[in-house]
Amino acid sequence: MSNSVPLRLVLASQSPARRKLLQAAGIEPDVLVSGVDESLVVAERAEDLCLELARRKAQAVAGRLRSTPDERTLVLGCDSVLAFDGEILGKPADAADATRRWERMRGRSGVLHTGHYLVDVGHESRVGAVASTIVHFADVTDAEIAAYVATGEPLAVAGAFTIDGLGGAFLTGIEGDPGTVVGLSLPLLRRLLHDLGLSVTDLWTKVAPGAQEVRPLG
Repeated sequence: MSNSVPLRLVLASQSPARRKLLQAAGIEPDVLVSGVDESLVVAERAEDLCLELARRKAQAVAGRLRSTPDERTLVLGCDSVLAFDGEILGKPADAADATRRWERMRGRSGVLHTGHYLVDVGHESRVGAVASTIVHFADVTDAEIAAYVATGEPLAVAGAFTIDGLGGAFLTGIEGDPGTVVGLSLPLLRRLLHDLGLSVTDLWTKVAPGAQEVRPLG
């Protein structure tokens, strides 16, 4: 391992999909919600907006933590937005908004951007970057849109769709990392950790999913 003390990853997000993605990759994060008011942040470019939101979330949580000699703490903030038809789309305002979006998006494509910001608490180090993935939407029917919106799922996610839930049936394909669409790109997280002189393997827990033992490499 590249780190002499245990690493703790704090996820500055209440998204269960992001936490589940990390857990499936052998990483067990703590979760602290930032409380950042996303409506106060504006930007002309989707990439800038999601990265700024990720930065604010990570720094808000990092500001509530203290480093200790026997543990190194990292805070990861993430935020996703959809760029479609020249607009930046976060979570829908209500069911009617979600319905209108799907009526526009069906049979077409957009770009899902997810900002990542990693703060190394106590080491004065922080890095950030954006992962982007093209999403192709199916030509869904009015009835399918109504049924999907009625589930409530699209109201809770950026762009009004998921890839790992009910919405996955309404996508015809993606170009890029599927984790970006879920809300967290593992390849990008690996790169950010490398920029801090760390390895993603440093965050692996002793027991991976399926109860397989994970042995540190190197």
